[in-house]
Amino acid sequence: MILKAARIGHPILRTKASPVDPAEIKTAEFRRLLDDMIETMREYDGVGIAATQVHVAKRAAVLEVSGEHPRYPDAPNIPLQILINPEILECSNAIEEDWEGCLSVPGLRGRVPRAKEIRVRALDENGGELEFTAADFHARIIQHECDHLEGLVYLDRMTDLKSLSFLEEFRRFNP
Repeated sequence: MILKAARIGHPILRTKASPVDPAEIKTAEFRRLLDDMIETMREYDGVGIAATQVHVAKRAAVLEVSGEHPRYPDAPNIPLQILINPEILECSNAIEEDWEGCLSVPGLRGRVPRAKEIRVRALDENGGELEFTAADFHARIIQHECDHLEGLVYLDRMTDLKSLSFLEEFRRFNP
């Protein structure tokens, strides 16, 4: 089922999400939430979505970039990944500023500084432990979704609001 995405101004986006109890991961209700998050992300051409964006204050996020993505056509493929209780353990000192958008901040883009490489720990959709390194766009998506789980949006990370653009203007002036 496609869920309603919370938009900036809704208090859920400023709520710090609660950890998911590992025993909850295999319940039908939680599985349905994950499936609905995936369907919602795909419906709105997102590359990631956090549970808080669909009005659920739990530490869960999904991400995926496949084929030529309509919003990020030059992005590398990233297979579907489900992250439950994700933690960023380490961030590289190398920072890259690049464009971001958000399903909860519709119609806008802005340049956001993010670590180029991160070390992540999380649980997968079966409750198994994950620990991996993500780089570049993959790292950017994870940082963006983890921010949502902390009650932050990309606007909070922008160091210069001069780049903030409506999507139409972004496409017109940033080919």
